[in-house]
Amino acid sequence: MNITLPNNWSPRPYQLPEMQAFDNHIKRFVLRWHRRAGKDDICLHIAAREAFRRVGSYWHMLPAYSQARKAIWLAVNPHTGKRRIDEAFPHELRKRTNDQEMFIEFVNGSTWQVLGSDRYDTLVGASPAGIVFSEYAIANPNSWDYLRPMLAENGGWAFFISTVRGYNHFWGMGEFAQKNEDWYFQQVDADSSGVFTPERLASELAEIIDRLGDDEGLAKYRQEYFNDPNAAVPGAYYAKLLTRAKEENRIINVPYEPSIPVTTAWDLGIGDSTAIWFAQCVGKEVRIIDYYENSGVGLDHYVKLLNSKPYAYYESLLPHDANVSELGTGKRRIDTLRELGLTKTRVLPALSVDDGINAVRLLLPKCWFDKEKTAKGVNCLINYQREYDEKLQTFKDRPLHDWSSHGSDAFRYLAMGLKPPREARRPSFANTDYNL
Repeated sequence: MNITLPNNWSPRPYQLPEMQAFDNHIKRFVLRWHRRAGKDDICLHIAAREAFRRVGSYWHMLPAYSQARKAIWLAVNPHTGKRRIDEAFPHELRKRTNDQEMFIEFVNGSTWQVLGSDRYDTLVGASPAGIVFSEYAIANPNSWDYLRPMLAENGGWAFFISTVRGYNHFWGMGEFAQKNEDWYFQQVDADSSGVFTPERLASELAEIIDRLGDDEGLAKYRQEYFNDPNAAVPGAYYAKLLTRAKEENRIINVPYEPSIPVTTAWDLGIGDSTAIWFAQCVGKEVRIIDYYENSGVGLDHYVKLLNSKPYAYYESLLPHDANVSELGTGKRRIDTLRELGLTKTRVLPALSVDDGINAVRLLLPKCWFDKEKTAKGVNCLINYQREYDEKLQTFKDRPLHDWSSHGSDAFRYLAMGLKPPREARRPSFANTDYNL
């Protein structure tokens, strides 16, 4: 058996620097490449090569496990008619293949598997030697926070590959990578890669506009082919408003004003994430000074968290289901929170999601966000989107439930329930130059 890796594959000119950087021991890569530029292909072939250089486990992660089979495991190269994994991982190099688990074990003991980053917290005890985060712009960024220590411990590598989706965590990671000599960053747009002729790009644009309409189609085209963070994100509820906030310099350092009580707004998860926003009303401004999200912990954790911060609180806004009794204990969560010391609470009435989304849209132009403390929450708002119907190729009239939902739901409760504290001592004027 005489097989050379990468197997019957040569990098395109713009892909060569990645290979060279990898061989020069760079371990972190951010590839901001246009659609169909070969992001997954290069990562599959690198993983194949590295699996025979270093025995270990290698993962290729999609934002959702449900996407993984179609997008990677069964994906076919249109130029050859062969499955991409069969091209990258020849059967002669395999000891066994588990189709159900999308898992390959190689003859040298290394393994490769397709996973979903939405299940990152189930990967306990694993220690991968390399991870590819595919379509990272729409993946849960908490997955990297969770898995990063594993790679740091064993010297493993990570690729983050995607087109842009506004100024979210993927865009931010690219900006970080450009300033860090231990990271590699590259942006490739469709007018410079050589993948498409000008005529083909024009045809792609016409096809997208025909399917989505002029405004949404052009935005999708700019996003997918030219990595334009200012393009409106199709299906996103608030991305355009958050882009405006960034352009208007309303995502900066926003200090806590001690004379103004803080309102918190909660999304209470059951076996799921709980998210909390922290806001102050200062004149006509709504200052969003903090955000917190966690999962797998009890309500006492969140009450302790609030008490640990230096804020004076006005009230905590809770969703209507805080009044619902839990089957196991028969107690309402509002009662549990009050017993834990969270006495200043207000349970909001059950309102439609559409009304809440409209309330958020009205509130956002008044908001100033602390750049550091609310970054994860703002990321949720940017990525909050309508559910997409793959069969009909259109967006549904309801939100997609994913990692961004908890922070977005909590902000919806903030928008529906926020009231300026009457007893708060107001400053005579609002200082909006927060960097002074």
